[in-house]
Amino acid sequence: MEEIDQPPVADAKSNGAGPSGPGKAALDRDFERLYREHLRDVYSYSYYRIGNHHDAEDLTEQTFLQAYRHFERAQRESAGRPLRPWLIRIAHNLAANYHRDKARRPTAALDHVEPVMHPHDTERVVEGRERMRQVMAGLEHLSDDRREALIMRFSLGMSNREIARALGRSDGATKVLIHRSIKQLEEELAAAGAIDE
Repeated sequence: MEEIDQPPVADAKSNGAGPSGPGKAALDRDFERLYREHLRDVYSYSYYRIGNHHDAEDLTEQTFLQAYRHFERAQRESAGRPLRPWLIRIAHNLAANYHRDKARRPTAALDHVEPVMHPHDTERVVEGRERMRQVMAGLEHLSDDRREALIMRFSLGMSNREIARALGRSDGATKVLIHRSIKQLEEELAAAGAIDE
């Protein structure tokens, strides 16, 4: 993914959306900091949900544009809590829209899509690639909420509380969701012969 030096606020500004008034410069600086801190997380989440580099970049851009439009209010309402779950929730909703729209359009299925990996010739990398392929295949058998919870937990390193906020669930329900997701993924991998029971 190409690193972008500035957050995508130009479009939101030109549309008349976003904050205005004397605190605008400070708000823009705060948003730029939010953008820089969470660009990689939002992109990673988008990529895991979409599975396509270009569409994940588009979804990431849309996430930050939408976040900019509502940033002033989100900052006020967060009462100092981290805004990362809010950003992931925006990406989650946009990814759901993407999949819903995609389901309405017929597309040709791709056979044998492989995860993006760096080319190396070592046996360990080959084994890791195969393991990753098995885990990704196992994730496909999970429900959307279980798959997303595992992506947020293990790919993005989000805490249970952050995941709960992003998914709109209680902390306890999120803990149970992650536990059941791991258990189901282990069962899927065991059934496929990828791990020993």
